[in-house]
Amino acid sequence: MAPGTAPQGPRFDCGHLCLDLLATTHPEEQLDSADRLRTWITAARIVPKNTPLDHIAADWLTGFRELRGHIGQLVRPDPDRRTDPRPFDISLARVNELARAATPAPRAARTDDGALPLTPTLDRPPDCAALLAVIARDTVELLTDPVACASLRQCAGDNCPIVYVDTSRGRRRRWCSSEICGNRERVARHRRRAGLARA
Repeated sequence: MAPGTAPQGPRFDCGHLCLDLLATTHPEEQLDSADRLRTWITAARIVPKNTPLDHIAADWLTGFRELRGHIGQLVRPDPDRRTDPRPFDISLARVNELARAATPAPRAARTDDGALPLTPTLDRPPDCAALLAVIARDTVELLTDPVACASLRQCAGDNCPIVYVDTSRGRRRRWCSSEICGNRERVARHRRRAGLARA
């Protein structure tokens, strides 16, 4: 990241929570501190708004990054998978194992005035295994949904690793973001045409 550049904010436009976690590697590592992990968990709405997350420590990053790596192994195209399915099988086994943990238990809390709707909260601060289970279960849901699997795409942008579910009409979406990768491709195409015209 260039000096003085603000960190890239989390994105949640990939079509599944697990793919949004996968996107935290681009354009730079976004899960590099406990604070940024807290930011991502809150923004991803894994927990209700205003859930205290002060107990999240730097050692949680290992679990989230590990799960992220397994998700990438499962959803990215791999031409070697037929000849050597072991990396896929290892990742699948780990995701299934993480999905077995209990997820955070929701509860309704009374508001100050007692009016409806009540406030969503959790029965206790979530531990790392519970939050990883939420994402692992979302991964299982994605991998077992034939429509979503058929719509998985990797961004066609240069050096862009983003994987997303293409819900566009006609399933013709090429980029993770028309404003970022799509615009970059259009600018590059324009420069190529301008260079050919000058030649």
